[in-house]
Amino acid sequence: MIEPHVPAPPGSPPSWGGSCGSGGTGGGSGGPEAPARLPVRPAVGRFLVLAGVFVCAACGLVYELELVALASYLIGDSVTQASVVLSVMVFAMGIGSLAAKRLRGLAAAGFGALEAVLALVGGSSAMVLYAVFAWTGGWGGLWADGPRVLLVAFSLAIGVLIGAEVPLLMELIQRVRRQDPGGAVADLFAADYVGALVGGLAFPFVLLPFLGQLTGALLTGTVNAVVGAALVLGLFRRDLTRRARWLLLTANAVVLALLATATVLADDFERAARQAVYGQDVRVAVRTDVQEVVLTGDTDGRPLDLFLDGRLRVRGSDERRYHEALVHPAMNGPHARVLVLGGGDGLAVREVLRHPGVRRVDVVELDPRLARLARQDPGLSALNEHAYGDARVHVAPGDAFHRLRSTPSAAYDVVISDLPDPSVTASTKLYSQEFYGLLRRVLAPDGRLVVHAGPVFAAPRAFWTVDATLRAAGLRTVAYRVAADDPGAAASDDGSASGPGPGSAPDRTTAALRAPRAWGFLLAARTAPALRLDPAAPRARTLTPDSLARDARDAARTRIPGLPPSTLVHPRY
Repeated sequence: MIEPHVPAPPGSPPSWGGSCGSGGTGGGSGGPEAPARLPVRPAVGRFLVLAGVFVCAACGLVYELELVALASYLIGDSVTQASVVLSVMVFAMGIGSLAAKRLRGLAAAGFGALEAVLALVGGSSAMVLYAVFAWTGGWGGLWADGPRVLLVAFSLAIGVLIGAEVPLLMELIQRVRRQDPGGAVADLFAADYVGALVGGLAFPFVLLPFLGQLTGALLTGTVNAVVGAALVLGLFRRDLTRRARWLLLTANAVVLALLATATVLADDFERAARQAVYGQDVRVAVRTDVQEVVLTGDTDGRPLDLFLDGRLRVRGSDERRYHEALVHPAMNGPHARVLVLGGGDGLAVREVLRHPGVRRVDVVELDPRLARLARQDPGLSALNEHAYGDARVHVAPGDAFHRLRSTPSAAYDVVISDLPDPSVTASTKLYSQEFYGLLRRVLAPDGRLVVHAGPVFAAPRAFWTVDATLRAAGLRTVAYRVAADDPGAAASDDGSASGPGPGSAPDRTTAALRAPRAWGFLLAARTAPALRLDPAAPRARTLTPDSLARDARDAARTRIPGLPPSTLVHPRY
């Protein structure tokens, strides 16, 4: 093994402590002989070390982004999860850098072992997190927080290992060819930052869309292990004893075998985990450019359920209560031109088309594949009564915010905002004062806007913040709610049923299944809107004028006055 490096006294020329021989101790005069011990010329060796830095940096950033993406999907609230991962990882990198000081004398062997461990931990992180979420998320108690605890643990471990890379690589690049420390640091960090750029771009544009989170992480670990082992065993093998070389070779072979096995089993694992999360009757599971779409049920008498990124968006057994409450009060008045934001499942469109006098329905859906599934899937198209087959319906894929900025003023009589809860970070801008200002502009003078504003009883502050935001945009509002109709759910103290509803967080703990499930809505207009049903429309199946008035009184009792509006630069959900 190599001897520890002893710093030279101030003012003395740089030198390198004695290097060991192949399998033994080194002789000769020490430092000047170090470059000669490489199997390649020093210039080539230096290039190979910097190439290794580039690849390791790319892999490290992919691990980081994998944790952020998977945590956002499994736990929700992407801003919080990104903050936790990044802050914990940067802190751990500092710890790793300090800890690596003790390994500088064994830089080659230490770096080789470090990369093998990092490849295994980083490559398997996505699969382990998903497994804990799938198979322990419903146990309650301590295990209910298993994904969160594991997220922090992986962030710490990966951060420590990444942080330890830099001091060891600095030692190795100096061993290839002694140079000014400032120049060596500049070269090292230049390769590191460029590698991070490539890894950061490869994750969303290559790994995630083509390989998915699990296989992408496993492939990254494989690349990490191969490059780390090749650099040490190829370039610095003479710095290792024969025993150290065999141990390092064996360790990397084991790591690669484990990652390869996991890659082969990734599809089977994902199917099993998906069944553990959604049940045994998963019928459709596709990953679009926007989200994961899962359809369950619609077989053997089971109702159809639709999940988007793990969140239950449609429960077939009670979706009609939600969509009738969302659509019918807003249709009381002129409704020839209707805009539906979200609602790619076609169920809100189904209710709109039940009203006579509708001439055109525009649907702005971020995920065109969801709208295509709603048109083509037998179960979902039957549930929406083939709404997309109506010639009056036009689907415009894209972001609702950008679409509204190019929409003419007074273009619609009714706007239906069928979006996830405001607490879902990706939807926060669509519950902002700026967004509602755009909606007010596209409404006809006597037009109405209805907003799904989240669970009124479970999250009253978020619900009434939406109300305050609509009012700040110059709209008058009236609030109402409707309880889900789930015979298997226990009634809560407020009379609402339990269980997750559209837009609920992907929490499958026992506590979540007992959470109150009452959907909250806000009807808005330039003048005070009347909360009534259109007498000329077909009778709703789950909604009556009396129940609607009662729902408005129930929602009003939860009002929290004095809340500030939410804006793009100051979100408050």
